[in-house]
Amino acid sequence: MFDRVPFPARRVEQMLEQTPLVSIVTPSLNGGNFLEATLSSVLSQNYANIEFLVMDGGSTDNTTLILQKFKHRLRYLSQPDAGQADAINRGIAMTSGSICGFLNADDTYLPGAIAAAVQAFAENPTAGVIYGNAWYIGEDGTRIAPYPVEPFDPGKLARRCFICQPAAFFRRDVFEECGMLNPDLRFAMDYDLWIRIARRYPLVKIDAFLANSRLHGDAKTVKQTAAAMQETIGVLKSHYGYVPYNWLYGYMHHRLTGQSVARERPRLAMGSASASFALGLAHNWRHPIRYGRDLFATAREGLGWSNLS
Repeated sequence: MFDRVPFPARRVEQMLEQTPLVSIVTPSLNGGNFLEATLSSVLSQNYANIEFLVMDGGSTDNTTLILQKFKHRLRYLSQPDAGQADAINRGIAMTSGSICGFLNADDTYLPGAIAAAVQAFAENPTAGVIYGNAWYIGEDGTRIAPYPVEPFDPGKLARRCFICQPAAFFRRDVFEECGMLNPDLRFAMDYDLWIRIARRYPLVKIDAFLANSRLHGDAKTVKQTAAAMQETIGVLKSHYGYVPYNWLYGYMHHRLTGQSVARERPRLAMGSASASFALGLAHNWRHPIRYGRDLFATAREGLGWSNLS
């Protein structure tokens, strides 16, 4: 009979450092149409040390039946909440991973996403956020186009949100230190979070494709585009004291024409250009030189800013 040789304590510590616990929180409210695909995309990851929690806001569709199907592989809580940001904040507080992410009930991870994020954090230990490339997908899951993700640049972040939320992961201590998600926001809570984190920590982009962002008619930023853009304008004004013309144009163009700018780049229209120019004067009257430069930059670069979903 062989004597049991104790496993060296330092070796255990090294293994834990190499495979840190990753906590994923999914907020859900009547998202049963896509929820199973979302859950499967997390549970099929090739990274073993994952803690998965679904925060359901009291759904009345088939969400509970789907969660019951997966109950042995995840935790879930089903009760009313104060909105998406509140559900995510409370969910992350109920988990313990040193690396976290939140995945909405209509988005999905791509294979190997979590392992790639963990490796990137190991290679970039000062990073507050690791984010990668992503795809827009349709209601049926088919790919539409790449999400317009860009390497991190704090100046560009003030102009557009180029980080795809489901393709982003963050350190728990950074999330807590920077104030978590703002529960008063309904649409732009992730953009607001990236801006606040960027003031204290590096955000690092990796080249891997990590997630799919689903575009469909029931997505709240598709159904409530004007409200979503209005909130984003408020976030930008609050952080920078300035609102870029491309956001103002997208907002006014949607209001005037009804174009679904959450799904496609807004078309150029003189009426929209004039109205958004006037709105920009109202918001940015303290910064006339910057506003003038912004108009030229928008003419040169186009009207894109990133999808809101």
